[in-house]
Amino acid sequence: MEKSTRASSETTMTDNQDVEKTAAVQPRLSPVVSRAEAHPSRADLEDDQSKEDKARMAANDPSAFPDGGIGIFQDYYSRNQLKQYSSSKIAWIPSLETFMMFFLGPLFGKVVDDNGPRVLLIGGTFLHIFGIMMTSICKEYYQFILAQGICSPIGASALFYAAMTSVGTWFFKNRALAYGVMASGSSLGGVIMPIMIDRLIPQIGFGWAMRATAFLMLGLLIFANLTVKSRLPPSPKPLVLKEFVTPLTEVPFLTVLIACMLFFFGMFLPFTFVIIQAQREGMSISLSAYLVPILNAASIFGRIIPGAMGDRFGRFNMMIVMSYFSAIIVLALWLPSRSNAPIIIFAALYGFGTGAFISLAPALIAQISDVRKIGVRNGALFAFISWAALVGSPIGGALITHDHGNFSQLQIFCGVLMMAGSTFFVVSRVYQEGWKVMHKI
Repeated sequence: MEKSTRASSETTMTDNQDVEKTAAVQPRLSPVVSRAEAHPSRADLEDDQSKEDKARMAANDPSAFPDGGIGIFQDYYSRNQLKQYSSSKIAWIPSLETFMMFFLGPLFGKVVDDNGPRVLLIGGTFLHIFGIMMTSICKEYYQFILAQGICSPIGASALFYAAMTSVGTWFFKNRALAYGVMASGSSLGGVIMPIMIDRLIPQIGFGWAMRATAFLMLGLLIFANLTVKSRLPPSPKPLVLKEFVTPLTEVPFLTVLIACMLFFFGMFLPFTFVIIQAQREGMSISLSAYLVPILNAASIFGRIIPGAMGDRFGRFNMMIVMSYFSAIIVLALWLPSRSNAPIIIFAALYGFGTGAFISLAPALIAQISDVRKIGVRNGALFAFISWAALVGSPIGGALITHDHGNFSQLQIFCGVLMMAGSTFFVVSRVYQEGWKVMHKI
């Protein structure tokens, strides 16, 4: 009986998504319509309402939730190339993608510290674009794992560390602002790319939608290859494993690492699950699709403004304020949200608050590190964070299933972890400067 219910729920959700996707690409009809079309019968309205209710019930069925992260390709793959696989198995593609983005941080940080950004920029451009191009022709699960889950994110990781470390060598007083401006580009991409791909797939197909995305990225990366450089000249040094371990023996670095790992553990859960939670509370599918772009749009300002304020009033001070702010609105706003307005407000405020974390975290590491070791130390930080990225969403999905399709346990889990991470930022600050509240650090 349980298997039958699950299959029925998944089939219902897939059918309704197909209907919506088809409707989205139908040509605009003539304004001249028949009387029956202009005034649908009561039976038609009841049928439409019944379909909407079934779609919402399918979306909220615990058996329909994946036990992993929900990427923008999750729904498409489950209905097309990978429809024979479970949602849980498909969800490992975006989870692995996030993990690979951060895990190789120490290696790439060492390369850019010793040799400058050029090698990583060229190699990263090739791997990232090649991975996206190969994804456009993938048919089998293992092919998606290799192309989208491993190859493309390794290239993106190389590009990220090359740019981040290079920026840190050019700025001291306004370093957090510089990191914020640099990181705001990914937020802008997070607004444009999902909408772009969603609109292109019905018009030109999945393959050419991915190729169009790759060509757009290639043009931007050519510009990056021509302009990004480090202020410091290359100074190759032999690989010493102690370089990666020594930071863990320093209390300021260790406390910041623990803080970032705990905070990151919860931070991406709203990005992953806010759309489904909103639909459960009655938000329309068309409106809920814009929640993540709203998050990312607000994150643009969150990555720049707090960074500039951090340079003026203290980066640790600003990180503590913004991280506690993000944790509080999860527990005080997202947890009790039961209608459209508070969920939309939460998405905007949360995007702004967590955007500060993205720009301030590398600035904190740079502040407590030798400028010639920023790459290795930021890489070590993000390597630890990668494990939180890998398992955070699967745990979140399991909590929803355990809570019978409700989100309270997930929301509490998210808020408490972020609150714990915020507290460790306080611990790091107190260790360095004591309880001098007004002191800039």
